[in-house]
Amino acid sequence: MLEGLNEPQREAVTHGEGPLLILAGAGSGKTRVLTHRIAFLIYTDQAQPSEILAITFTNKAAKEMSGRVQRLLGHHTRGMWLMTFHAACTRILRAEAARLGYTRQFTIYDQADARRLTKRCADAVGVDPKRYTPAAINNQISAAKNRLRSPADVRASADSPFVEMIADVYELYERDLLRMNAMDFDDLFLRTVNLLELFEEVRERYCTSFRHILVDEYQDTNYAQYRLLQLLTGGGRAEPAVGERSSVPGHRNLAVVGDDSQSIYSFRGAEVRNILDFTDDFPDARVVKLEQNYRSTETILRAANAVIANNRGGIAKRLWSELGQGEQIHLRALADEHAEARFVVGEIERLLDEGTAHTEIAVLYRTNASSRVIEDALVRGEMAYQVIGGTKFYERAEIKDAIAYLSLIANPFDLVSFTRVANSPRRGLGQTSLARVIAHADAAEISIWQAASTPDGVPGLGVAAVKSMRRFMDTMQELREVAGLPASPGVDVGSEGPAAASRVSVAELLDAVLSRSGYLEALEAERTIEAQGRIENLEQLLEVGREFDAAADEETGTLEVFLQQIALVAEADARRDEDGLITLMTVHNAKGLEYPVVFITGCEDGVFPHSRAIEEGGLEEERRLFYVGVTRAMRELYLSHALRRGVFGAQRSGLRSRFLDEIPGELLDEPQPLTAGALALGSTAGQAGPGFAALRGEPDGSLADSRVSAPPALSFRLGEDVVHAAFGEGVVTGVEPDGVIVVRFAGDGSERKLVAEYAPVSRR
Repeated sequence: MLEGLNEPQREAVTHGEGPLLILAGAGSGKTRVLTHRIAFLIYTDQAQPSEILAITFTNKAAKEMSGRVQRLLGHHTRGMWLMTFHAACTRILRAEAARLGYTRQFTIYDQADARRLTKRCADAVGVDPKRYTPAAINNQISAAKNRLRSPADVRASADSPFVEMIADVYELYERDLLRMNAMDFDDLFLRTVNLLELFEEVRERYCTSFRHILVDEYQDTNYAQYRLLQLLTGGGRAEPAVGERSSVPGHRNLAVVGDDSQSIYSFRGAEVRNILDFTDDFPDARVVKLEQNYRSTETILRAANAVIANNRGGIAKRLWSELGQGEQIHLRALADEHAEARFVVGEIERLLDEGTAHTEIAVLYRTNASSRVIEDALVRGEMAYQVIGGTKFYERAEIKDAIAYLSLIANPFDLVSFTRVANSPRRGLGQTSLARVIAHADAAEISIWQAASTPDGVPGLGVAAVKSMRRFMDTMQELREVAGLPASPGVDVGSEGPAAASRVSVAELLDAVLSRSGYLEALEAERTIEAQGRIENLEQLLEVGREFDAAADEETGTLEVFLQQIALVAEADARRDEDGLITLMTVHNAKGLEYPVVFITGCEDGVFPHSRAIEEGGLEEERRLFYVGVTRAMRELYLSHALRRGVFGAQRSGLRSRFLDEIPGELLDEPQPLTAGALALGSTAGQAGPGFAALRGEPDGSLADSRVSAPPALSFRLGEDVVHAAFGEGVVTGVEPDGVIVVRFAGDGSERKLVAEYAPVSRR
């Protein structure tokens, strides 16, 4: 259990009772410490597997940790709760749903579903959608839930018409969620906290059951998650701020692992104070610092330490490594974003030629929009790549349609799923017809399923719509039977009973949904490449169902468990290293990952740090984000910035990021400044430097360094024929400021930028 651990790691693993804060710097082996601690608690009989709750933030991390614990112990750890926050809360809520007025078959609404419902509620309140979008309103509701604030709390603190409007929409939104037997992602925390606060016997039962609670990535927790942990372990803020909950009794066996320097999710509600104030919440907590880094070279770590030291209020720690000094960090200034992209791709090509694998390279950027130019350059270079954070499999329209069918089968109160699939494929059920059915369900206070099953009773529904709705609901009733559920679900919320959770073949049910609903037939009738791609995606979903069926047992092989797993899939789980691809992603998405070679592009003030953060006082979080990016690199790190960058269709001059100036100069491999004429356009792309052949225009659009005397100035006109000493004959295709010309050469068809007064080019 303790073999191969360094002294601080051993101290964290063997800690007994009481609160424990493990400050785990980047690459310091925190997963190893967590898994060894779990195994140690079980091996030394301090806890049974069922008495441990270990919380992670991604399904991937949970699966990896579970496997490691089992390998350490040499046997299965059945009964142990090692899962994500969302999954743990969902399991508790499934068991206790009736106490809060839900059935155990409640639907989990993802962000898109939640926004659709928000739009419906906003329309009912009379909100102008052009002024306040459903996304903006839903973000406000989400923020309130993360702070455990009810609609009444929001209304009580309203200091403007905007906040009053949010309270109105929030109130309707909550009412409709309960009527539909649904929860959004934020509800999973909020409702679990409600449950534990309202029912003391439930809190005591779970507090007693989980004798040890361990939490990974504690710096990413929000207030609702903080309160949840407080209720399950006891302890916490004895003198809470206004609006916060006081401390509660409990065993206080809470071990948290995190790094305040990597707290980068405030926009999701994460509160860095949760980790910074841990020793205030638990004055007797043992604090263990993991500072030895097993990932990066000393040069990379010295740069990271130097940058993060400029933040105030963090917990002091200094990463160090035994992996040697390594190469200097490559810092380059480029003419514009296109030259930057060509430089990155050129370096990648060189690295690949030297034996670096595609999977060992990552290109990081501050915002998703920055990927386009780099993608274009990679496509032109015919290099295989993947973009993490793009359109995910489960976010594709056809996949969401299929899942919505399953959700409606499982939960007949699910209005959002009903609205999505009732006219998909098209059945002649337009928005007006659907609105009348929904209004009838609201007025009669019955489920949407019941209202749609008796379309004759819906006021104002036309004859054709009645016929189409009846056919649709006949199909849905057949599919309920395929799922092993009653064809006509009861009126009362609690009438489904245990039969609703019976074992089902998800693949067979999916196959029946796609065929009997006419969905596949409609796609096949389109006879387009896009439709064929969607059919292939649905085949992949069937494969997901087959894999679920193969792995499930009598207890876990239910439709609700399958839907729960789909709803809780995390973004990082889409990463596919085995495909042999170069990886592109935002720095946020790179959190927790590592690569031998990392490029961080767009290192300019206004880009990274982002202009919004500079304006709103979020510079310290931006610096933490840059620190995260730097510490993803194991062997080589490239930092680049452009002197000009296209922003909203216009070219803007850019100042290099202030974070670059916080890195000690001796750690950087940075070419000396160019001559004044070249500096106006940009610096070298990396090939140029003292002693480099000075009179060459680089095909990537950057300029070679030059220290030679300038010949007499020459001026060229657009379309003029020229000849170059090295590249031969060409034609001027562009004339730019500062004596720069663009020449297309006949020999190889290349287009190069040249500083006319230095390049050996003359009229033909």
